[in-house]
Amino acid sequence: MSPAYRNLRKRARMLAAVRAFFADRGVLEVDPGSLVKCPPNDANIEVIRTDQEGGFLHTSPEYAMKRLLAQGVGDCYFLGHVYRKAELGRLHNPEFTMAEWYRLGISLDQMILETCEMLFVFFGPLPIEKVSYRDAFARYAGVDYTRVSLEQLQQMTQSSWPRDTCLHYLLTHRIEPHLGLSGLTVLMDFPPYEAALACRVQKGGEEVAERFEIYYRTVELANGYHELSNAKELKERFDALNQARGLDGKETYPLDEKFLKALERLPDCCGVALGFDRALMLHAQSSSLQEILPFSWDEY
Repeated sequence: MSPAYRNLRKRARMLAAVRAFFADRGVLEVDPGSLVKCPPNDANIEVIRTDQEGGFLHTSPEYAMKRLLAQGVGDCYFLGHVYRKAELGRLHNPEFTMAEWYRLGISLDQMILETCEMLFVFFGPLPIEKVSYRDAFARYAGVDYTRVSLEQLQQMTQSSWPRDTCLHYLLTHRIEPHLGLSGLTVLMDFPPYEAALACRVQKGGEEVAERFEIYYRTVELANGYHELSNAKELKERFDALNQARGLDGKETYPLDEKFLKALERLPDCCGVALGFDRALMLHAQSSSLQEILPFSWDEY
């Protein structure tokens, strides 16, 4: 049996295992369309446009799923393809498979545990380490990110970048290589400017985002939130993101007014997106996504 065929069988087996994981928990599979009029707003993710009346290929089913939650669908998950422009490398492909799910009325800690249990489907039981963003910077970069000066950050990164860019560089180059080496590492309590669509709370004397990321063998596999349901605050965040994109010379995107309207009825929930292909890559002990995709973008 060829390696390519073995990996196709592994993909089929793990897709079935993920669906069984949710079926056992009574979580409904939903399949919103990939073609949307308003893509999710993110300063760092580029969207693929289509010729269909100004449509886009979705980078995540989040907006559609939250509209379904607002209609009362209850706990739900998506397992399918999403698309991101100009993302190609060992851990990236413009089209990839994502598992995204939302759970009503549970705490962020409960969502973290369920996400780890999902990853156990791929890797078996593993130790779980939780570390705050602040402690990770102290441990692996030697700084308190809340107090370190911009000048010191620029010296550490040998750059003239703004503060947020310096911190992101240190996260990816100094901190992530230490995460998930002996099990799953849950990075949590992100700074408020990293909140995206997450709620913010006071914790340990600082405001933090109720957000987490999970790493295994230095690879980020999941990104989760206690979901923000305040439409006014979220619109302000979207406007700021679009402004930042414009200042960077990037295309700005229309706001999804139907999504914002639905937030008025969004039940309290937590959500997470998990990179199925990355988890499959590590499960198969492969070194890149290209080895476990039926065909990567550069093979078409």
